[in-house]
Amino acid sequence: MKILHISAECYPAAKAGGLGDVVGALPKYLNKIGVPTGVIIPKYHTKWILSQQYTPVFKGSVRLHDSYYPFVIEKQVGDSLGFPFFVASIPGRFDRPGIYSDEAGHPYRDEVERALCFQQAVLQWIRESPGKPEVLHCHDHHTGLIPFMVKHCPEYQTLAHIPTVFTIHNGQYHGQFSWEKLYLLPFFEQEARGLLNWHFHINPMATAVKCAWRVTTVSDSYLHELQDQANGMESLLRHEQFKCAGILNGIDQQVWDPETDPYIGVHLDDDVAGFKAANKRIMLQHFRLNEHLPVITFIGRLVGEKGADLLPDLIQRVIYSGMQVAFAILGTGERWLHDKLAALVHQFPGQVDVRLEYNEGLAHQMYAGSDYLIMPSRVEPCGLNQMYAMRYGTLPVVRSVGGLKDTVPDIGEPDGSGRGIRFDHFTLDDAHLAVYRAVDFYHRREAFQQVRNHVMTIDFSWENSAGQYNNIYEEMTSLVGS
Repeated sequence: MKILHISAECYPAAKAGGLGDVVGALPKYLNKIGVPTGVIIPKYHTKWILSQQYTPVFKGSVRLHDSYYPFVIEKQVGDSLGFPFFVASIPGRFDRPGIYSDEAGHPYRDEVERALCFQQAVLQWIRESPGKPEVLHCHDHHTGLIPFMVKHCPEYQTLAHIPTVFTIHNGQYHGQFSWEKLYLLPFFEQEARGLLNWHFHINPMATAVKCAWRVTTVSDSYLHELQDQANGMESLLRHEQFKCAGILNGIDQQVWDPETDPYIGVHLDDDVAGFKAANKRIMLQHFRLNEHLPVITFIGRLVGEKGADLLPDLIQRVIYSGMQVAFAILGTGERWLHDKLAALVHQFPGQVDVRLEYNEGLAHQMYAGSDYLIMPSRVEPCGLNQMYAMRYGTLPVVRSVGGLKDTVPDIGEPDGSGRGIRFDHFTLDDAHLAVYRAVDFYHRREAFQQVRNHVMTIDFSWENSAGQYNNIYEEMTSLVGS
């Protein structure tokens, strides 16, 4: 391998959000352009991981204070994902069905210990491997201490010459923990202690930004937003901006292909309108909605970060204003939102229906059958849902943040580049106006169909992004060789 991606998630093995989608796709496309790339994640007891066969490639043990945890690095047999896929089997730490929380939704209480075990297991494996990767690409705070460890922990300093890239997928979560847990870390050079500190805590994300050779974010707009809003890390990102780059995520167009997608009822041929109408009928077998109304869909986590808390009041205002439109919602999240949305189903039969679950197959069918997808996010580092939606001919209604701003020009743009509808402020008034514009545009059938046809042709594939990442890798490895 030239590049090793180290992550807490990788689709389809383990996915909680966009991180899993990225780590499941980017390595595949790097391999396609001739950059040998592999992935390692913890060995959770997810259905997919347990269904695979593995070959052990390394055994060792990790020390946390005065305890030792044995581990085995295993390689998936067959490389069915399009890249070498490895898991770190650490009994007692990751042999659980959930990634970050249990089946009841309660976060695990040993996240610090789990992350430290995983990161050190990976480094021990690399240290003892005869063919070491040329670049370590770490993702989010779960792997944020690796750039520090290879530089400042004597146990791993033989890897200090290997360049590290750190990608911020979500700058709101730093993985910080109290200095009272310092005893869990491997021995490190005491003069490097300050690199661990941010706001009087050990902060893995801040440490990675300080120590990694290069830092990337998942869209250019998000890189600039983080310098103003990063949950207390703004000044650090401004200080380190010389080594930062924003690279827009892509989507896996083999997985998200309306011509072959096994999850959708009717595949795309030359008739886009027929494709959309047929899939809308199939989607409405899952949602009790008026088939004659335009359907606006929300797919994702029902949490404040995604702007889902705006939905109940927005839906009420829209329907009370007399707009003839229907809403279909798929996702799970905060319990109070579940209750409010469920109440709307009874309040507005035929215009609101929800499925409070995670359902990958139904999500694909909704992208294929909906007229619009709404994303009122407070924060959206890149966003993939809007790209999936456009790939299937569903126009996005989005707030102008992060990657949503970069990928969805408004239909009002005078240059004709419009792909959907944008609103700037996280307010009911702005969101209500955006929905009004969407419904109005839906009834301008010729213009609506023209934009719908156009967005289905946009290339959101990973090839361009993979090339940009490879440029960074080559730049760093050339420094090693010089």
